[in-house]
Amino acid sequence: MSDPAPLARMTPNPTRRYMAMLMLGGLALIFLYLAAKGRDAAGGLPTQLALGAAGLAALWLLGAVRRATARALVLTATGDLRESGEGGRLLARLDQMEAIERGTFAFKPSHGFLLRLRARGPRGWAPGLWWAVGRQIGVGGVTSATEGKQMAEAITMLLVQRAASGADAPDTAD
Repeated sequence: MSDPAPLARMTPNPTRRYMAMLMLGGLALIFLYLAAKGRDAAGGLPTQLALGAAGLAALWLLGAVRRATARALVLTATGDLRESGEGGRLLARLDQMEAIERGTFAFKPSHGFLLRLRARGPRGWAPGLWWAVGRQIGVGGVTSATEGKQMAEAITMLLVQRAASGADAPDTAD
């Protein structure tokens, strides 16, 4: 069985992706350098350990960003928002979506939008691509602004069609 055709796709912008990884790598190097050379720093050993831990955390985050932004986000014709690729994580189905926010003052990732769900979903985070907490999914980050706008408009169109067809009643099966 093949996957439904995509309505919209958000692919990480290569320049933004590499800049994010470069910044995290540079931050990790600075922290690790300061930890290695900071024997005479105020605070002594606890300061060195904290700087070393911060450097290792930045390296971990660098790896997480690299892995997460190797994928894209796809909105299928059936209204599924998911990660691309084999075994891509399903973020939300159309029947779970309640509203979309993409205004200037919306709490959303850069170049993206905030998707409000009808019920709480599982938490998740793909740094630079999306995050999910409670009833909200923030989509965007190192993605293209044009693709983010196109996907937001496609989701809005699907929500309007769902409301017009009368299928907007809350799903109480769960």
